[in-house]
Amino acid sequence: MDCQCCDVRDIERLLFRYARCVDTADFDGLADLFRDARVFIGPDESLTGDAVAKLWRRVNRVHADGTLRTRHVITNIDVDLTADGDHADVAAYFLVVQATENLPLQPIVAGSYADTFKKVDGSWAFETMRIQLDLVGDVSEHLRIEL
Repeated sequence: MDCQCCDVRDIERLLFRYARCVDTADFDGLADLFRDARVFIGPDESLTGDAVAKLWRRVNRVHADGTLRTRHVITNIDVDLTADGDHADVAAYFLVVQATENLPLQPIVAGSYADTFKKVDGSWAFETMRIQLDLVGDVSEHLRIEL
């Protein structure tokens, strides 16, 4: 396998790790993922590290099993590596499904990610994450805020 394929796979793994951290309410894991990265929560406002974890803790409902009772499905991942191989622009779609005692299994939100990644000491890391919500369903069992 060539180096570019390895880079793409490593970046995909970071996206999937993000999804697992959210679904399992591993907010400390999110803090680690974004320790040196910016997550944009508005056009010009961003958070890093522990501030990301604090926000996700505040806005997400953790259920009795210790999870969000969600699955983030990430698809259509398009990785554009720079010529030097040390940065990447990544676009992807996501779909979140949820089932709880009060909510039958259903899609609750769909959107897209526009992220950048950088290679640090030979390993890929998030640089920025932008989340675009495109379709919103019943998020009453998922979020503590209204969208």
